[in-house]
Amino acid sequence: MFIIDTHLDLALNAIEWNRDYRLPVSAIRASEQGMTDKIDRGNNVVSLPELRKGNIGLVVATQIARVNTANGNLPGAGWNSPPQAWAMTQAQLAWYQAMETAGPDGRPEMVQINSRAGLDAHVARWLDDSEPADAKPVGYMLSLEGADSLIDLSYVERTYGYGLRAIGPAHYSTGRYAPGTGLSGRLTPLGRELLREMGRLNMILDVTHLTDEGFDEALSLYKGPIWASHHNCRALVPHQRQLTDEQIKVLLERGSVIGGCFDAWMLKPGFTQRISNPADFDIRLETIVDHYDHICQLAGNSLHCAIGSDLDGTYGREQSPTDLDTIADLQSLKSRLTDRGYSPTDIANIFHGNALRFLRSALP
Repeated sequence: MFIIDTHLDLALNAIEWNRDYRLPVSAIRASEQGMTDKIDRGNNVVSLPELRKGNIGLVVATQIARVNTANGNLPGAGWNSPPQAWAMTQAQLAWYQAMETAGPDGRPEMVQINSRAGLDAHVARWLDDSEPADAKPVGYMLSLEGADSLIDLSYVERTYGYGLRAIGPAHYSTGRYAPGTGLSGRLTPLGRELLREMGRLNMILDVTHLTDEGFDEALSLYKGPIWASHHNCRALVPHQRQLTDEQIKVLLERGSVIGGCFDAWMLKPGFTQRISNPADFDIRLETIVDHYDHICQLAGNSLHCAIGSDLDGTYGREQSPTDLDTIADLQSLKSRLTDRGYSPTDIANIFHGNALRFLRSALP
C-alpha cells in the first residue's frame, strides 16, 4: 500500500551525518562501523532505496538548523547566529535539489512537491503499478522544523519561493520564535509575527514541539491549515512532548492530521531517551497502534491519523520498535492494524489517505 510519511529529516542526515542516502541502508551501516561521533552510527533505518522498497512515495522532508547552542546533541543544534543557521538550511536545500537531477541511470532520485497539481500527478504515478517503485522518484514536500534559521520575516516569503510549504516555529528548548519541548511559555513577539506572515502565504503550521501555552496561542491566532506532523498521545505517555486529549480534540475540530511518531521514548512511558533499550519495554510496531487507536476513539473515525515516522531523527534501530529493521517495514503496520479491527479503508486512511486529503486542501 502506498505510504505518505509526514516527517523525515533526510537532508540533516545527508549533510551533518554525511550519509549518502542513495545507498542501501546496509551499505550506510557498513560505512559507519567503528564510528562514535553520533549516537546512532551503524543503526540507521532510512535511505532512498528503502523508501522505494516500502512504497513510501511521498515524504515531508525537513530543513533544520538551530541557533540555540545549549545542547549540541539536539538535531541541527550548535549554530551561533541566525545567518549560520540559514546557511545550513541552504546546504540542506542544495542536497534536495541535487537529488532532483538525473542520477547515473538517467532518473532523478527525488522530486519536489509544492502544489496541488504536482501532488496529484506524483501520487497518480505512484499508484500506477505498471511502473516499478524502484524506478520512481521519491516525492518530497519541504518543511522547516524550528524557525530559528529565518533571519527575519522577509525570509518566510523567500523560503516559500523555493518550495517551503510548512513551518514548525519550535523545536527543543529555547527558540527565537517559540519555546519548545521541555519548556513552557507563549510564542515570542517574533513568533506571533511569523504566524501572520505564514497566514498571508497560507502555509501549513506544524504545532509539533510547541509548549502547551504556545499550542493554545498558535491555535487561537492561526487561521490557515494546521497539523501535527509527528506527535503521539500524552494519555499513553505522560510527557509534554505529547498531545493531550484536549489538544487532540482541538486539532480534530480544525480538520488536522496527526502523524504518529516511531521514536521509542514517545511510544511507552518510562523509556529514557538515548539510554533505554526498546526490547526491555516490549516496544514493537503494534505499539504505535495504541496511539492511533486513542486518537481514532476520540475522533469516532480514522480520518485524522497518519504516519509521521521521524525514523531518521538522530536515532536508528537502537531507539525504534524492535521488529523494525528499516523504514520499509512500515508496511507491516497493515497486519497490526487489521488485527486490531481496522478495515482496509481505515488502513488506507492512515497510510496515505488522510495526509493526501489534507495536502490537497492546503497546497496552492
